[in-house]
Amino acid sequence: MASIAAVLHDTALEPSALELEITETAVMDRSEAGMRALADLRALGVRLVLDDFGTGYSSLSYLRRLPLDTIKIDRSFVAGLDDDNSNLPIVEAVIALAHALGMEVVAEGIETVAQLTRLRGLACDRGQGYYYARPQPPEALAALLAGGSAPLR
Repeated sequence: MASIAAVLHDTALEPSALELEITETAVMDRSEAGMRALADLRALGVRLVLDDFGTGYSSLSYLRRLPLDTIKIDRSFVAGLDDDNSNLPIVEAVIALAHALGMEVVAEGIETVAQLTRLRGLACDRGQGYYYARPQPPEALAALLAGGSAPLR
C-alpha cells in the first residue's frame, strides 16, 4: 500500500487513473488484512476491479461489502451471447447486480458484433477483446492505449 502511494506521488499520476485488478479467488479470502488493504487503496482514490467474476466461489453478501468500482465478466460467459444465448441470464444478472451495487461492468472477450450488440442492449459499461484489437507489438501500444477503454454505449 505504501509503495503504491509512493509511486502515485513520484509520478504525479492521478489515483483514479490507476485501476488494480484483483481476481475473485484472491479477494474472497475474507481476511481482515486484505479488506483493510482494499479499503486503504480505495481511500487513496485507486480504482479496484474484480476480475473474472463468476469463475470462482463468490459470496454475494461478501461482494456487497467489498470496496470495488468495477466487476469484469469473464470471457467464458460472453462467449455464449451470440450463438445459443445460454449465458444470457447470467450476464444479465451480473450486470444488474453490479449496477445495483453502484459498480461498473466490463465484459471480457468480446469477439463479434453480435456479442457487442447484445452487451450494449444489456447496458454493459465497457468491453475488451479481439473485436477491438488483437495483441500488439510494444511499438504499436502507445496509439492503442491513447484511445482508452472501449465504452459500449
